[in-house]
Amino acid sequence: MMKYTICLAVLVLQTTFTWAQEERKSTKRFEGQVVIVTGASKGIGRGIAELFAREGAQVVLVAREEAPLRLVKEAIENRGEKAICVQADVSNPQDMERLAMATMKAYGKIDVLCHNAGIYPQARLENMTLEEWQNVINVNLTGTFLAVKACIPTMKNQRHGKIVVISSISGPQTGLPGHSHYTASKGGIAGFIKTAAVELAKYDILINAVEPGNIITEGLETMGPEYKDNMLRAVPLGRLGTPEDIGYAVMFLSSHESAYITGQSLIVDGGQTLPESHFSEY
Repeated sequence: MMKYTICLAVLVLQTTFTWAQEERKSTKRFEGQVVIVTGASKGIGRGIAELFAREGAQVVLVAREEAPLRLVKEAIENRGEKAICVQADVSNPQDMERLAMATMKAYGKIDVLCHNAGIYPQARLENMTLEEWQNVINVNLTGTFLAVKACIPTMKNQRHGKIVVISSISGPQTGLPGHSHYTASKGGIAGFIKTAAVELAKYDILINAVEPGNIITEGLETMGPEYKDNMLRAVPLGRLGTPEDIGYAVMFLSSHESAYITGQSLIVDGGQTLPESHFSEY
């Protein structure tokens, strides 16, 4: 009975927060800016893309599968906002070059790259195959390198650009059993952005990361109520995060307000990484 009571409380909290998000007024502060969002067909990526579109950006939606990507595009355009689709695999260098060229052909510039695409398979270290390891590293870490690299020439010529990589608290901040390949890829991102920030600073290209904690997405819904309850107990704020929570952090790091911030990682986790013990009462 307690399990279902907790689930109901989570639902109420999430619903209340969704209403609060919808009441926020758009300021159109990204009016006229061109924003690429990879992994935009669902979850955090979709939330980020829709938030940028609502704020006036011309959004370039990127994902491997075209059908769900077009559904996001239609949802954005039905609100009178702007988006185009580019079907691409972030681990493919030719696809990333084609993405940059398609964006330039459509809009003539790239103001923001939000690199969100990634995968999250599970395998214990002792049972993990080399192929499983390499697949995660290729998509999550090498994909970050390829997406960023493809946008550098345009941003360099513009003498400005903002890059925000969606990482995770898993790896840079915490360990996650069953996901050593995933945590290695996210830990690699933390090191990558620091050196990239130093190299790109002279062109006024800023690169930062956002490290989400437990976020409500389609994938989480398949894990069952007990899994979600355990996640909830780890968060001092008492609710799981939403894609919009991550989107607002990304928008801050993409805006003029963050003009003196580069090479940093912003943790967005409701305080999850703070307690000395998760058996404590908050």
